[in-house]
Amino acid sequence: MNLTPADHLGAVERALTTITREGRELRLLTVTRTYDASLDDVWDALTTRERIAHWMMPVSGDLDVGGRYQLEGNAGGEVLECVPPERLALTWEYDGQVSWVDLSLRPTESGTLLQLDHSAPVSPEMWDQFGPGAVGVGWEMALMGLAEHLAAPDAERPPRETVPDLSEYLRGSSAARGEVDISAGADPETARAAARRTAEAYTGAPED
Repeated sequence: MNLTPADHLGAVERALTTITREGRELRLLTVTRTYDASLDDVWDALTTRERIAHWMMPVSGDLDVGGRYQLEGNAGGEVLECVPPERLALTWEYDGQVSWVDLSLRPTESGTLLQLDHSAPVSPEMWDQFGPGAVGVGWEMALMGLAEHLAAPDAERPPRETVPDLSEYLRGSSAARGEVDISAGADPETARAAARRTAEAYTGAPED
């Protein structure tokens, strides 16, 4: 079954809250999505170097607990915990900032539920400008790539120039992040303005 960008957008559930970790106040962004695939297959796609490159980006380093990984052109960090096929915990280190990513899997009647929790310190400059979309939209795109890979695991990653226009998807994801921010207590006008800036940053064009 071929999923449209709108299908991918509607397949995600989003949440946002505030937590404390190691004495620091963090924003906890949660993304959940159910995949039509077995628990073992989803786990393998999340943790096998060759498969990660198909749906996300190439990864180097040591993927065992205590090892350090590096995503090509993106974040790196340390593998904190690995409990196959249920739980994976990492630090997420980018541009001098450290945050935490926790992935958990559980089987459902329709496949496998993946929950991704990203706990990040609040950077006033980044948060005021983009809100939760600065982190959330990228993760939603990654989970979309994972869905495409699980549906056709032997397919080669398409060249960048053949990827369909995802502008409407990116605007929709950014807007959804703004609404989650409002549900978490943000001022509606401020949250929606940040969502528009997020969409513009991803698409390179302001909304019409």
